Amino acid sequence: MNDAILSQLAQVLEERKQAAADSSYVAKLYGKGLDAILKKIGEEATETVMAAKDGDKEKIVYEVADLWFHSLVLLAQQNLHPQDVLKELERRFGLSGLAEKASRPS
Repeated sequence: MNDAILSQLAQVLEERKQAAADSSYVAKLYGKGLDAILKKIGEEATETVMAAKDGDKEKIVYEVADLWFHSLVLLAQQNLHPQDVLKELERRFGLSGLAEKASRPS
C-alpha cells in the first residue's frame, strides 16, 4: 500500500474528530466511542476470515480494506498515526518472527 494514501486517510480521520456526529460515518463512530470502534474491528476481522474461508479473492481484498480502515480509525482515536505502525513493521523487518516474539517483555 502506498503510504501516501495512509497519510491522506489519517488526515481525514483526524479532521473527522472535530466534525459533528451526524456529518459522517467516522464522526458518528468517534461519537459512539472506543467500544463501538472495537466492535467494528471485530466484525471486519470476522468478515475477513469468512471471505478467506470461502476463497473469494475479491471479497478478501474488500474485507481487508474494511479491516484496515477501521484499524486506522482506532489509531486516530488513540492519537496514533499509521506511520507508528509502519515504523514498528520496519523495526521487525529482517527479524525472525520467533526472535521478535521472544524479545517481547512478558
